[in-house]
Order: sequence, then structure tokens, then C-alpha cells
Amino acid sequence: MNRQKINLFLVVTSLFILSACSKPEKTYTVTSPDSNITVDFALSDSGQPMYLVHYKDKAVIDTSYLSFDFKSAPSLKDHFKVLNSATGSADGSWKMPWGEQLEVRDHYNSLIVNLQEENGEQRKMNIHFKVYDHGLGFRYEFPEQPNMKEVVITDENTEFKLTGDHEVWWQPGDWDSYEHLFHDTKFSEINANANGDSDELNASYIPENAVNTPVTMKTADGLYLSFHEADLTNYAGMTLKVDNDNLSMVSELVGSDRLGGKAKITIPFDTPWRTIQIAEKPGDLIESKMTLNLNDPNELGDVPYFTPMKYVGIWWEMHIGKSTWDLEGSQDMNTFTTGKVGSAKHGATTENAIKYIDFAAANGIKGLLVEGWNTGWDKWINNDREGVFDFITPYPDYDFKKVMAYAKEKGIQVIMHHETSAAPMTYEKQMDKAYEFMADNDMHAVKTGYVGEIIPDGEYHHGQWMVNHYQKVINETAKWKIAVDAHEPIKATGKRRTYPNMVSREGLRGQEFNAWAKDGGNPPDHLPTVAFTRMLAGPIDFTPGVFNIKFNDYKKENQVNTTLAQQLALYVVIYSPIQMACDLPEHYMVNGKIHPAFQFITDVGVDWQQSKVLDGEVGEYVVIAREERKTNNWFVGGITDENARDQTVNFDFLEPGKVYHATIYKDGPDADWDKNPESYAIDKMDVTNDSSIDIHMAPGGGFAISIMQ
Repeated sequence: MNRQKINLFLVVTSLFILSACSKPEKTYTVTSPDSNITVDFALSDSGQPMYLVHYKDKAVIDTSYLSFDFKSAPSLKDHFKVLNSATGSADGSWKMPWGEQLEVRDHYNSLIVNLQEENGEQRKMNIHFKVYDHGLGFRYEFPEQPNMKEVVITDENTEFKLTGDHEVWWQPGDWDSYEHLFHDTKFSEINANANGDSDELNASYIPENAVNTPVTMKTADGLYLSFHEADLTNYAGMTLKVDNDNLSMVSELVGSDRLGGKAKITIPFDTPWRTIQIAEKPGDLIESKMTLNLNDPNELGDVPYFTPMKYVGIWWEMHIGKSTWDLEGSQDMNTFTTGKVGSAKHGATTENAIKYIDFAAANGIKGLLVEGWNTGWDKWINNDREGVFDFITPYPDYDFKKVMAYAKEKGIQVIMHHETSAAPMTYEKQMDKAYEFMADNDMHAVKTGYVGEIIPDGEYHHGQWMVNHYQKVINETAKWKIAVDAHEPIKATGKRRTYPNMVSREGLRGQEFNAWAKDGGNPPDHLPTVAFTRMLAGPIDFTPGVFNIKFNDYKKENQVNTTLAQQLALYVVIYSPIQMACDLPEHYMVNGKIHPAFQFITDVGVDWQQSKVLDGEVGEYVVIAREERKTNNWFVGGITDENARDQTVNFDFLEPGKVYHATIYKDGPDADWDKNPESYAIDKMDVTNDSSIDIHMAPGGGFAISIMQ
């Protein structure tokens, strides 16, 4: 939907009040609908745009300045005048085809300030604010004009001046990867260049002391802030450069060595929204849908070819070393190093795929992912990655047609796997044939991957060139009725609203790091941090469900740093419309029968009517309840860091007057993420909306509750 249509949409669906100012006022103000957030915009004495943000009359963003630098053109910075301004409001709603809730309210007040240089080329720029009850977004709009046609941006200087040395949960502003651990420090102590986990990443470039977004903070007064962006379209991804001494951040766009700048834009053009979430409770950050609301409405309509589901797959066994992606044995893909020829134990065989299909069909799982099914994995070494895969040719020990026929017979949807080897130009040449192959075989979901440094040299995963590539994948798959789960992706910025075939993505330090990271994997505080940082951006394909926590038969030096009960809770806590039961089928069996705790994975929903954060603190713990669409069953998940804690769960979210049957999967009395991670207990009880229970969470533990009528 183009910008003119968006404006028409606002006029039709809301009361949109415009006020033009023939004589510019010194300060232009817009408040949130509940009047708690106030944004003031003004020009400095030199004519530079600046803004301030208050929450309940207390500044949360101090005077912050805005400007642009260009290649071969003067900066847009000073000597602006205000031509006019417009204020407005909108209050509408829209339905999510899938998601954390069914209906989303879109309620905000707006301010648009039209600026023009008083000297030089008299270029024009508008700054557009939308202020919600839970935060704000603003963007730059460059209208069509005679003296500005096409520019290369070398720096976008959007400042966020903080009002204190806040506690910050951050990861480094890597231009190539989001797969870093989060750090918890004071703002003044952020040192992204000194982070020590990039040696585990196959592509990593951190040129500045900058942080990636979303980045979440807590003020001394207990207010929570999170900074991100929305509607990243035909532009470079934004990191935030840190000024430790002045307690300030400035946008640092991901660059392109080939472009010699950050982004090339053709006027007219609107940048992504720069967003600031503001909340008194950390759970309100999770419940907010502001980022989605700042994106264009759904352009695809219904996407009936995508059904939210759980899936199993030939994947985890490669990470723990039971099998390999390649058949030839010329490379050990488990460690991404050259191995001995003939050492491979290929995982993607016909026989193995049928085993997974049988397990899925017997246990209410609807999907199957098979990695390593296609030829080329033996050639994937260092930078010799161009044209490695064709996404059509199976290995000789994988009977593609037989597997597909058997899956169809059992009612299992097979998810395609496209590892592009970070060679997007090759992938773009292959798209038509690859997607046609999928359509011919009734496949409607693909997991894409971009492992390695981007080819060609000089481009980065999160730069403008790759942003446009990821968008092309979304556009092309939509034509073939295919849903996308992207790994090594560009960050989520709410575009799933516009393109609901973009269903999930990785974009974090995932479960696989527990299997092969040299530093011991993800610590127990990782996921309680992710819930309030990365998850604010959008759905996460984290691949939970490990029951064999230690996997000593394969890798004694590694393990998952949670309890089994926390692995269950992740199906509720870490949102995605697709959820993997990632462990090996044999690890879900006990004495020839299905593990009792697996019942929760069978029962738990993946598509929600509503979601409520019951309790939590960033980096420590979180408890979330979600109501499943159609069934109206509820599921609750709670997780904690390395600290044990007792949690009270009130069931006041249930419908009054009804009795529900609750099954509680919790840590055993002797459970511990390291010493005894597989200890669990199962309790059953009837509950109403007047009920409450106390649950003990072990160190690194959690609990999961299914609540059915």
C-alpha cells in the first residue's frame, strides 16, 4: 500500500483533524491519547531540528538533534524554517491473520512538521511523529522537489539523548549478525568493541561502539525504554552509536563498501520509523503492538496456504554430532571445518525422514523440516560458496518423491530448506525454479539461511542491499503462496503486518549455540533477556523442546543450560507461529512410550486469541499466558535465570463462571539447570478465575501449564 493510500485509510477510518500554521510557533507539541507522553519539536538557534520527550511531565529523552550527511551534497542540518505543521489523531483496529492476538488497536496522535532550508538549494524535509500510549515513532519524509532527486546518505544523525545512566540490556551493533549474547551494564559502561563472543560467529563486523536494536533500558525511577525501528524498507538497518560520556545514542546505519555510503534513496522517500517504547512495567513492552501499527496494512490479504504449526526435523542431530548435513564426508558441518573424507553420517536419508514423519503423525505434530537433503554441502568451505546449492537436486540417499508422498499420506507438511550460503545474487537467479519446484510438490513454507559473509564483498547482512534482497524473497514467495522462516535475517521491524507470509525468523543466538559454542552455550539469563529485547521486534524461530539436556552420548562438553520444564515453557514465552520440537524422536521416548512431559508439546497452541504478560523482570524471569484461537484453551509459561524463585500464578484472566482442567509441568524438587536438569513433576487440578497457585522454579528452570475446558 503506497503512502497516498495510507493517508486515505487514516481519513476514512479515523477522525483526522488538520491544523495548518501560517506562522510557525517556536515549539510544536503532540501528546499520546492518554496524555502521559509529550513530544516537543523545535528548531535550534541555528535552525537545526530537535525534539524532546516527556513521560508524565518528566523528561525521558532530553534535547536531541536531527540531521543528514550526504555523499557529494551538503548536509541537511541547519538553517531550516517551518513552512507549516499538521496535527491529527486516529483510532482504528485491524485483525492479525495469525499472531499473538486476534485484534490490534491502532490509536495515536500525530504531528507532521514541514521544513525547508532558508538558503542554498532550499531543500525540503518533513518530520512525522506518531505518539501512542506506550511510545512513539518518528520518521523523515522527503517530498518530491526540484533540487533533490537522488542522494547517497553517508550518515543519518538521529540522536537519542538520555536523561540518566540507565541500566541497559544490549548486544553489539554488528553489521552482519544478531547472534551475540546480551550484556547487562550501565549505559556509560557499554563497550561493544570489547565483546568476547564474536569468535563463535561465522560472520561478524562491529565497526563502532554501537548497539543493535531493540535495545532495552531501565531508568533509576523504574521506567522501561526500548529503542528500535519500524517499517525498514529500501534502507539500511540502524544500529545506535554510543556516546558513553554524554549518555547519548546516534543512529549509525549499516554501510556498503560498494556504495561508499549507507543508503541510496530516490526522492520522494520515507525513511523507517525510529521508535521509542515507554512502559512502567516490563511486560507492557512485550504486549505493545506499536511496531506493527507503524507498518502499512496487509497487502496480501488472507494467506490460507500458511497454517501456524509445530514441526520436527532433521536438524538438531547435526548440531550435536549424531549426523552431518553432507553425504560425502569432505566437510564436518557440525563444526564448520574441513573433516576427513568419508567421515560423514548423512542425516537426511529417506529412512530417517520417514522415522520423523511417523513420530510427528503419532504425536499431533504437523510439520517436518529436512536439512541436508540437497547436494552441495560438501563444497561449502570458506568463501567457495557461490552456486553451491540448486535447491532441486536431492542427495542419492534421499528419495524426495517417496518422502513427499509418505508425508502427504500421513498428513504432514514438509518445510523446504534453502541455505543460500550468503550468496544472494545466486539465490535470486534460482528463485523461480526453486519456488516452482516447491509449488509442484505442494510445499508452502521455506526456511532460508544466509550463513557466512555476504557475497559480493563489501555488502553486509543488514545493509540496504540485503534489506532489498530479503524483501524480494518475501515478494517472490508470496507469488508462489509460500511462507518464509528466515535465518541469519535482517531484523524484524513489523513488516509481517504488511506481508503475513513473513512468518518467523532467527535473528538471535539460538538453541544451536548450546550444542557447539566453545563458551558453554547460552547462559540461563539469556532467554529471560531475549523476551524483553529481541522478541519485541517479532516472532523468533528459537527451536525449543530439548529433553536430552546433556546429550552426553554425542557431546559431553556441551549441554542446554535450562531445565526440561523451561524447555516446555518456551513454547508459550518465546513467540512464533511455527514452533519446533527440535530433539531427536528417541529422546522423546521413555521405555518405549512417549515421554509424559511431551503431552504439553502436543497440546500447546501456536496461534493466539490474546496474550498477557503476568509478571517479569528483564534478564531475570517472565511469565506469559496465551489463549489459543478457536479452542479458547489457555497456556502459561514461566522461565527464570540462574536464580531459583517462587512464582504465584493468578488465573484471573480466565472467563468467570467456568471450571478449567489445568495440567502443571514444573521442575522437580531437586531440579537444577546444571546438576539435574531433567527432573520434573506433573500436577493436575481444576481452576477458575478465582484460583491461584504457587510454583517453585529451579535455577535455570520454569513451568508450563495447559488449561482446558
